[in-house]
Amino acid sequence: MKHQTINIENVNLHYVEAGVNNISDLPRETIIFLHGFPEYWGTWHAQLDYFAKDYRVIAPDLPGYNLSDKPSDKSFFEVPNLIQFIAKFIQGVAPNEKIVLVAHDWGGAIAWPLTAFFPDLIKRLVILNAAHPSTFTREMIHNPEQRQKSEYIHQLIAPDAATRLSENQYQYLKDKIFGGMRAGTLSHAQCQAYQDVWAIPGAVDGMLQYYRAMPQLAPSENSNGDTSSHVISTTQMKIPNIRISCPTLILWGEQDQAFVKENIDGIEEYVPKVQVKRFPQASHWLQHELPDEVNREIQDFLVASS
Repeated sequence: MKHQTINIENVNLHYVEAGVNNISDLPRETIIFLHGFPEYWGTWHAQLDYFAKDYRVIAPDLPGYNLSDKPSDKSFFEVPNLIQFIAKFIQGVAPNEKIVLVAHDWGGAIAWPLTAFFPDLIKRLVILNAAHPSTFTREMIHNPEQRQKSEYIHQLIAPDAATRLSENQYQYLKDKIFGGMRAGTLSHAQCQAYQDVWAIPGAVDGMLQYYRAMPQLAPSENSNGDTSSHVISTTQMKIPNIRISCPTLILWGEQDQAFVKENIDGIEEYVPKVQVKRFPQASHWLQHELPDEVNREIQDFLVASS
């Protein structure tokens, strides 16, 4: 793995890269991996090791995370700006080619509209447990279970959220990520690596910026009114029209703590060239729990759609 930094609009983005040097002189297709909350580039270690044999692989720390800069302006983290920013990152590290984009969680929340609005950059899309904005909004409006699963977001936009997440050696984050996985999924070293990432000055606050800038969030059922500007009644929510034209693979762990599995229903309306593979016993942390299966599904998809 080579550690690199690229400056985009005065924001330094750290990323790792592998698979550039190979015996043949043939150019390698580039796969870019986008992680989610509360992770970092290392969430993709099993995928980077596997695909570096045949592809050029790149995994950034998203802005606000780990070794990337942590802009203080909340507007930076609004989705329209984030997709413009990541589009410039893709153009910077993989000019003159269409890439394969693989994304999970918040990385997927960026990847869906990025692929819709910058189709010239993305050849194929792979999504792991990241709800499509259109179907997610539909479920938030009509599905009480999805609203209940999204209740935790109100904790993350509370004024004391950064303090709460940092207390007791990041116990909240440990409960959310480690507690949600199958026992024994991560080694002690991997767990410690996450804690080290969270301990970087400004990292917890940087991660929370994504939630503070969310475009639409239903009111909490456990409070007497949230004054955050993006908390609106479900009757006022508008379903965005996010359409994807490239071949797309969705890998979905059905025991997801954040998303109901109905988010996949009717996805063909917005993503006509879609394949869906469900994992009934896997959770939101699919790439950690079933790395071999995830790698095999992605590999088969890339070969079939090449």
